[in-house]
Amino acid sequence: MRSQLLTARAAALFAGDLPTDSNPSALAVDNAITIAVRRYGGTRGCVARMAAAYGDYPETACHRMRWARRVVEAAYQPHPATQELIAA
Repeated sequence: MRSQLLTARAAALFAGDLPTDSNPSALAVDNAITIAVRRYGGTRGCVARMAAAYGDYPETACHRMRWARRVVEAAYQPHPATQELIAA
């Protein structure tokens, strides 16, 4: 489940307006994802936009997706205290 959510968030961030290679805050990431999901009609619309970018600009799309995944992982990584509660 976590992998699917990570992938959906990364696709939405990919489709969003944040510049590649920026280092946005978790709040900025969350806002960008929310806006992209609303703008493109859900995560499927974001994935369609991402797929089109891979078809049109594969050399930049790969770089942007790596950035999006890295940013989403950092923004939504579980806090250590949460992990301790889950393990208990």
